[in-house]
Amino acid sequence: MNFDYSEEQQLLADSVRRFLQKSYDFETRKQIVGGKGWSSEVWAQFAQIGLIGLALPAEHGGFGGGAVDLMGVMEAFGETLVVEPLVPTVVAARLVARAGSDEQRKAVLPGVVEGRLKLAFARDMRGVLGAPLADSLVVFEKGSLFLVAAKDVTMQPHRALDGMLAADIAFSESKAELLKNNANQIVEEAVDFATALVCAEAVGAMKFACDTTLEYLKTRKQFGVPIGSFQALQHRIVDMVISCEQARSMACLACSKVDQSESANERARAVSAAKIRIADAARHVSQESVQLHGGMGMSDELKVSHSFRRLTVLARAFGDADFHLQRFASL
Repeated sequence: MNFDYSEEQQLLADSVRRFLQKSYDFETRKQIVGGKGWSSEVWAQFAQIGLIGLALPAEHGGFGGGAVDLMGVMEAFGETLVVEPLVPTVVAARLVARAGSDEQRKAVLPGVVEGRLKLAFARDMRGVLGAPLADSLVVFEKGSLFLVAAKDVTMQPHRALDGMLAADIAFSESKAELLKNNANQIVEEAVDFATALVCAEAVGAMKFACDTTLEYLKTRKQFGVPIGSFQALQHRIVDMVISCEQARSMACLACSKVDQSESANERARAVSAAKIRIADAARHVSQESVQLHGGMGMSDELKVSHSFRRLTVLARAFGDADFHLQRFASL
């Protein structure tokens, strides 16, 4: 299987990475997290670049892409630790596209693509990522999908370990629009799509952790020499890089199967296998990066500590390794 991006995918990823390096450095991110928890200016720029509509239907202003098209973008988001709710919005919008009526699609999707509307997807009522920022939520309850305005939802907002906004929610079906009954199959597809994207995001966060740790080993001196010259530490950084590359291969496989597989079991097995590998790699790389930085590796002043937190959250997003091991074994 070819794990290289197409020219268009690589150009988009490079464009996003340049924008984030220029406008979303670590200090800017800290201000965003310490403030409202997201930036409306950054969100508008994402819409202008076309990121929000990349995986949404062309007939509603999107580009009709898939997980592979977003993979390079998610890697860039992982490197930069972006907190804006792209995955929750895109996953919920794709559910509206799949399950909604023509009127519901026309009412929701163009606004999402243009950056005017933010969505969140609630498969579980606890810890709904992006819910405090959402204008509407797509809720999966008792096998059915509902579209409900955020003002009609009871929320208890909180911040996740990595600084992203989430909420425990409760809603009344009487205030919600029905999208689809018997929606289990399309919800499983949507969750696999979301899982593949967070796998790609984790790869980006791991790449940053590896790169910054290697740079630290080259510059930090002990006994008059860089600590990177110590063979034991060289072995550890090599193991980190290997874990990251293995994780990237599995994320590529998951994204491609989400887009192309005609078998639900084949798709689910690829996604669960990827999440198992990536959860293990995220634990390994995040912990090693902190340990190799010493005590300062857990300080708020260093971005690597925030990468540790993001990787800890991503390893559990949409099912941890134990969940996916059981799922893989049952397929």
